[in-house]
Amino acid sequence: MPPPSIRLALLASGDGSNVQAILDYFDALGEQGPAKVVLVASDRAQAGALQRAARLGVPTAVIERPADGAALAALLERHEIDLVALAGYLKYIPAAVTQRWSGAIVNVHPALLPKFGGAGMYGQRVHLAVLAAGEVESGATVHEVDEEYDHGRILGQERVPVERGDTAAILGARVLAAEHRLYPRTLHTLALQLTGRS
Repeated sequence: MPPPSIRLALLASGDGSNVQAILDYFDALGEQGPAKVVLVASDRAQAGALQRAARLGVPTAVIERPADGAALAALLERHEIDLVALAGYLKYIPAAVTQRWSGAIVNVHPALLPKFGGAGMYGQRVHLAVLAAGEVESGATVHEVDEEYDHGRILGQERVPVERGDTAAILGARVLAAEHRLYPRTLHTLALQLTGRS
């Protein structure tokens, strides 16, 4: 009999490349994996993340009112979610959700927090800021989510170099590749902790 598995929800706003990386990672582990993606939800009905999930038979949902914490919490409760991962989800998570899943809701950020975080710091804006600051390295950070943007406890980081001649797009691609490696591994570790198997 396989060990109990954490029920994982992924929230995304866009194409969902991190969603794909996480789905592939846990799918490869099969029944022995510590977590199973049981829901992919988005604030955008046409988000590529939902299409990626649907192709793999993973249940999907559209978050009609992202600011309605009670409605989002109810959606997660209906799917009996233990762990929530934000994978390119660009809406603020209401306190009703961050408090209910405290310690079990995480995000990936395309920089080495605490640098280059906070409200409005996402996507190309982050990489442009890193380049403008003359940084010699950037990377990806997985952190717990609380009521403040990019503020919660850091769970893992992967560093990448900033190279001469980098544009925001080139640096962003390097950081995204790091996210695809770091995020599934960090979720794996967190799932083990939540099940008491670590």
